[in-house]
Amino acid sequence: MPENVTLISLQLQIDRIISQVNGVSLSESVSSDSSIDSGDTAWMLASTAFALFMTLPGLILYYAGMLSEKGVLYNTFIILSICCLITVEWFMFGYSLSFAPASASRPGLPFYGDGSRLWLLGMEVDGVHQSAPTIPESVYCAYQLTYAIITPALIVGSFADRMKYESMLLFTSIWHIIVYCPLAHSMWHPAGILFSLGALDFAGGNVVHVSAGVAGLMSAVVIGNRKGWSPKDDSAHKPHNILLTVVGMSILWTGWFGIKIAADGHGRASSALLATQIAAAMASLSWLATETIFRKKTSVLGMCGGAIAGLVCITPAAGYVDMTGAFFIGLFGGVLCYFGAQLKNYVLKIDDALDSFGVHAIGGAIGGIGVGFFSTDKVTGNKLSNGVYYAGLQVGGLQLAKQIAGILFAAVWSGIVSFIILKAVDLTIGLRVTATEENDLDQSKHGETIILRSDFETNTRRSFIMPHASSKVTPSNEMPMNIDSEEMVENPV
Repeated sequence: MPENVTLISLQLQIDRIISQVNGVSLSESVSSDSSIDSGDTAWMLASTAFALFMTLPGLILYYAGMLSEKGVLYNTFIILSICCLITVEWFMFGYSLSFAPASASRPGLPFYGDGSRLWLLGMEVDGVHQSAPTIPESVYCAYQLTYAIITPALIVGSFADRMKYESMLLFTSIWHIIVYCPLAHSMWHPAGILFSLGALDFAGGNVVHVSAGVAGLMSAVVIGNRKGWSPKDDSAHKPHNILLTVVGMSILWTGWFGIKIAADGHGRASSALLATQIAAAMASLSWLATETIFRKKTSVLGMCGGAIAGLVCITPAAGYVDMTGAFFIGLFGGVLCYFGAQLKNYVLKIDDALDSFGVHAIGGAIGGIGVGFFSTDKVTGNKLSNGVYYAGLQVGGLQLAKQIAGILFAAVWSGIVSFIILKAVDLTIGLRVTATEENDLDQSKHGETIILRSDFETNTRRSFIMPHASSKVTPSNEMPMNIDSEEMVENPV
């Protein structure tokens, strides 16, 4: 027995020396023997895969269906590139600037993370992060990476079909460091200024959706409208395949469960899942009702937009509100995001191509404010976070004020900094593709196309869709059933 004690003591001394050599204290490298839970780890690994699946291929397909067929591959290429670029940046310095220090014993900064995780140095196999003490830090790092990937990918929806590839890379790489990292740290790290203030953002209402939506609006302002687009006539940019958007929306909806449950893998997990489902369904219905009143018809694309609006709205609130709160957040979210998507045509006169601002910025703000109204200690376990609906204006008003402060902080920071970065890129290497390239981005940029070519004239497609009495369709002139959207559906937004 004494020999075993001696060996254990010797091993601890060796570990202490190795940790000191690597610049990591023992308190910062917590052993898995005492805290890591195999169940939590397994679920977080699955949730990380869910979250990445939202971008690849969920967001790609969702956006692809709403684009014209001549720019689908180029915009898909941009999102794939963002995934790779942000992954490398996250490894080099993004994670450290967002979530360091990992140990609660080391003082943190209010706005940025420190350099203790640059190049992921100091991250040990069985070490943990103070914000997720039951899973390995490497899993926590990978999970947070999926948020960092999808956020700039959402911005693509605003500048779709017109930003140069190299300009996009430069803008995204700078934006990640100067906008995303400080917002993630401020909101989600225990030392962060918004975290300390008490502003609540369960899974990215401010950090992801508000910041991306506002940045998207700035990109549309700086780069200008698409060729042929006007607030009164968007016929040149009709969605080419609504079914792709439906598939993408379905993947996003399913993946959203992984993000919500992973944000709290214990008591609030089931509540967050059910709240997400209720809000998404209610928002889809309320969007359709609003669409029916103002357009006198419903659309598949509108139902998809409503579901995404509900998912965005519930993102900051899922772990803080009960089902009543989820219902009302979805109800108001669907209506207000519908009008948010109309802002580009009737108020702003800005080509927010796929409604990144109208749905994500507006929806993220609605959800954050919804927390101020509907958060309840029955879900959070903290009576100080009760919203106006349950605690009245005198008590709940404080939480509402904190929520508004967090939303404004994210919107103002992202808006100002994004505008500056975009202007700087435009003045140096330029933002916009040439007019010739814009006519057919897929061919000009990649020499590829999703359009199956034919030896027949262009109008053969229309002859196949609605054949004349004298026309005869044979196997040799059959065209793909990727029918022009203008003949099949009207874009509701």
